[in-house]
Amino acid sequence: MGSIDRYIFRTTLASFALVLVSLTGVIWITQALRGIDLMTSQGQTILTFLGITSLVIPALVLIISPIALMIAISHTLNKLATDSEIIVMNAAGFSPFRLFFPFFYATCVVAVLVAFIAAYLAPDGMRRIKQWDAEITADVLTNILQPGRFARLDENLTIRIRERLPGGILAGIFIDDRRDANERVSIVAEHGEVVKNETGSFLVLETGNLQRFEAGKRDPALVAFGRYGFDMSKFAKGRDVTLGIRERYLWELFSPSENDPVYKQIPGQFRAALHDSLLAPIYPFAFAVLTFAFLGAPRTTRQSRNFSIASSIVAVFGLRMAGFACSVMAVKSPGPVLAQYAMVFGAIGVGLWMIIRGVVVEPPPGLMEAINRSNARIARLFGRPATA
Repeated sequence: MGSIDRYIFRTTLASFALVLVSLTGVIWITQALRGIDLMTSQGQTILTFLGITSLVIPALVLIISPIALMIAISHTLNKLATDSEIIVMNAAGFSPFRLFFPFFYATCVVAVLVAFIAAYLAPDGMRRIKQWDAEITADVLTNILQPGRFARLDENLTIRIRERLPGGILAGIFIDDRRDANERVSIVAEHGEVVKNETGSFLVLETGNLQRFEAGKRDPALVAFGRYGFDMSKFAKGRDVTLGIRERYLWELFSPSENDPVYKQIPGQFRAALHDSLLAPIYPFAFAVLTFAFLGAPRTTRQSRNFSIASSIVAVFGLRMAGFACSVMAVKSPGPVLAQYAMVFGAIGVGLWMIIRGVVVEPPPGLMEAINRSNARIARLFGRPATA
């Protein structure tokens, strides 16, 4: 790789990283704001909140990476064209196809990243999110106990909390336990928190009192306590996690078990997800080739690049939208899968043909004449009034 190739390679990857981080950060923030109740209603810490919400980042990167690569290549080509470097390199013997080499190397790096994310990282993140969600769903203190409401955990057990405080602290706790036929226990505590260890789950109460009404006795026994543990193990049992399509690794999509209940129910979604994962590292090549085909040809400074930029955006997003449509239809039939492969590799072939032939994309003359006439009418309609 020569000095020019290294320069273009570094510029493209630097632009790609900047765009990828920026777009992913913006979208991640909008997604994370939806889970802000992790720190409020569910009493989770900021580290837990960030850890859980960050698990969705690989799935976002998987979708954003080809688009970020397209923007990075467009930016690099526009920079080279603005500084007339493309024309100089062309005059020095660099053909458009030779100029595409450093962009191809950068695309290989992005494709490897996307392949790893699609095969392992994104499914692993989704799997961890689902496992965490199962633990939260199975936790009765998170889902059943709502501030200000009396919750019946058992036929003869009622618990109420006044509010949830940051850090998982429960305030204003009342417990009415009638499970023992020989006595009734009423507990009032100012604060409490859930503690889980090897022996089970406990609601540790602080600063309160316990009243025990025993059968056959007139007066209750009253005990004030500074710290008291109430066993909640019976109500904090976990549940089995059923992995969906997005939580399956690539090798699990290749050979799903015949006894897999999800595969028996929706085998078409396995097929669609498998080919989406296989095509994920191919889309960066298609985007890179199409973008370079529209913008990589040498132009003079008087030749506008706006039409080529718009055309590349339409071609890239049209290809991706068609791919999404084929992926949806592939659930019912394998035919759209073949169409999706044909579109992607066909786009790569057409783009390479345009690069090798040095095709310069220019707006049709009729379109330019129509735009000029429209601009003239607007100028006459909103023209400056004559001055005295």
